[in-house]
Amino acid sequence: MTVKNPLQWHIQQNNETLFVQLSGELTRNTLLPLWKQRASFLSPKMNQNIYWDLKSLTQIDSAGFTLLAEILHHYQKKNANYLINTPQFVKGLADLFDLSNWFSSFLYCENQH
Repeated sequence: MTVKNPLQWHIQQNNETLFVQLSGELTRNTLLPLWKQRASFLSPKMNQNIYWDLKSLTQIDSAGFTLLAEILHHYQKKNANYLINTPQFVKGLADLFDLSNWFSSFLYCENQH
Protein backbone atom coordinates (compact mmCIF):
# COMPACT_ATOMS: atom_id res chain seq x y z
CA MET A 1 0.00 0.00 0.00
CA THR A 2 1.32 3.42 -0.93
CA VAL A 3 1.42 6.05 1.77
CA LYS A 4 0.47 9.46 0.44
CA ASN A 5 1.48 11.40 3.52
CA PRO A 6 3.98 9.55 5.76
CA LEU A 7 3.94 10.19 9.48
CA GLN A 8 6.33 12.85 10.70
CA TRP A 9 6.89 14.40 14.09
CA HIS A 10 8.55 17.53 15.32
CA ILE A 11 9.66 18.04 18.93
CA GLN A 12 10.15 21.24 20.88
CA GLN A 13 11.19 21.13 24.50
CA ASN A 14 11.88 23.49 27.37
CA ASN A 15 12.01 22.99 31.14
CA GLU A 16 8.24 22.80 31.63
CA THR A 17 6.97 21.50 28.31
CA LEU A 18 7.54 18.82 25.70
CA PHE A 19 5.64 19.74 22.54
CA VAL A 20 5.13 16.98 19.94
CA GLN A 21 3.57 17.85 16.60
CA LEU A 22 2.38 14.85 14.58
CA SER A 23 1.67 15.27 10.89
CA GLY A 24 0.69 12.99 8.05
CA GLU A 25 -0.96 9.58 8.39
CA LEU A 26 -0.96 7.74 11.70
CA THR A 27 -1.89 4.31 10.40
CA ARG A 28 -0.85 0.71 10.55
CA ASN A 29 1.46 1.37 7.61
CA THR A 30 3.20 4.42 9.12
CA LEU A 31 3.36 3.99 12.89
CA LEU A 32 6.34 1.65 13.24
CA PRO A 33 9.06 4.36 13.13
CA LEU A 34 7.25 6.39 15.81
CA TRP A 35 6.84 3.30 18.00
CA LYS A 36 10.48 2.28 17.64
CA GLN A 37 11.87 5.78 18.24
CA ARG A 38 9.51 6.91 21.01
CA ALA A 39 12.02 6.23 23.81
CA SER A 40 14.73 8.31 22.14
CA PHE A 41 12.68 11.46 21.53
CA LEU A 42 10.06 11.05 24.25
CA SER A 43 12.17 11.39 27.35
CA PRO A 44 10.23 13.94 29.36
CA LYS A 45 11.50 15.13 32.69
CA MET A 46 9.41 14.32 35.76
CA ASN A 47 6.35 16.60 35.89
CA GLN A 48 7.08 18.08 32.44
CA ASN A 49 3.81 18.64 30.53
CA ILE A 50 3.50 16.90 27.17
CA TYR A 51 1.40 18.56 24.47
CA TRP A 52 0.46 16.47 21.43
CA ASP A 53 -0.53 18.70 18.51
CA LEU A 54 -2.68 16.68 16.10
CA LYS A 55 -3.82 19.44 13.73
CA SER A 56 -1.60 18.20 10.89
CA LEU A 57 -2.74 14.58 11.03
CA THR A 58 -4.42 13.76 7.75
CA GLN A 59 -5.57 10.26 8.63
CA ILE A 60 -5.68 7.85 11.57
CA ASP A 61 -6.87 4.26 11.62
CA SER A 62 -7.59 1.90 14.51
CA ALA A 63 -3.92 0.88 14.81
CA GLY A 64 -2.82 4.52 14.90
CA PHE A 65 -5.46 5.35 17.49
CA THR A 66 -4.36 2.39 19.60
CA LEU A 67 -0.76 3.62 19.49
CA LEU A 68 -1.84 7.13 20.46
CA ALA A 69 -3.90 5.77 23.36
CA GLU A 70 -1.00 3.58 24.51
CA ILE A 71 1.41 6.51 24.45
CA LEU A 72 -1.02 8.73 26.39
CA HIS A 73 -1.60 5.98 28.94
CA HIS A 74 2.12 5.28 29.36
CA TYR A 75 3.22 8.88 29.85
CA GLN A 76 0.29 9.94 32.04
CA LYS A 77 1.87 7.97 34.90
CA LYS A 78 4.56 10.64 35.35
CA ASN A 79 3.54 13.57 33.16
CA ALA A 80 0.44 15.54 32.32
CA ASN A 81 -0.53 14.84 28.68
CA TYR A 82 -2.68 17.15 26.60
CA LEU A 83 -4.05 16.80 23.08
CA ILE A 84 -4.40 20.04 21.15
CA ASN A 85 -5.98 20.71 17.78
CA THR A 86 -7.59 17.27 17.81
CA PRO A 87 -9.36 16.51 14.49
CA GLN A 88 -12.93 15.26 14.62
CA PHE A 89 -11.94 11.96 12.97
CA VAL A 90 -9.69 11.20 15.97
CA LYS A 91 -12.54 11.93 18.38
CA GLY A 92 -14.76 9.69 16.24
CA LEU A 93 -12.44 6.75 16.84
CA ALA A 94 -12.57 7.43 20.59
CA ASP A 95 -16.37 7.21 20.32
CA LEU A 96 -16.15 4.04 18.27
CA PHE A 97 -13.99 2.34 20.91
CA ASP A 98 -16.16 3.66 23.77
CA LEU A 99 -13.20 5.67 25.11
CA SER A 100 -14.71 9.14 24.77
CA ASN A 101 -14.72 9.91 28.49
CA TRP A 102 -11.15 8.72 28.98
CA PHE A 103 -9.95 10.41 25.80
CA SER A 104 -11.67 13.72 26.59
CA SER A 105 -9.61 13.99 29.78
CA PHE A 106 -6.61 14.70 27.51
CA LEU A 107 -8.28 17.36 25.35
CA TYR A 108 -6.81 20.78 26.11
CA CYS A 109 -8.77 24.03 25.76
CA GLU A 110 -11.32 22.27 23.58
CA ASN A 111 -13.97 24.93 24.06
CA GLN A 112 -11.68 27.90 23.44
CA HIS A 113 -11.51 27.51 19.63
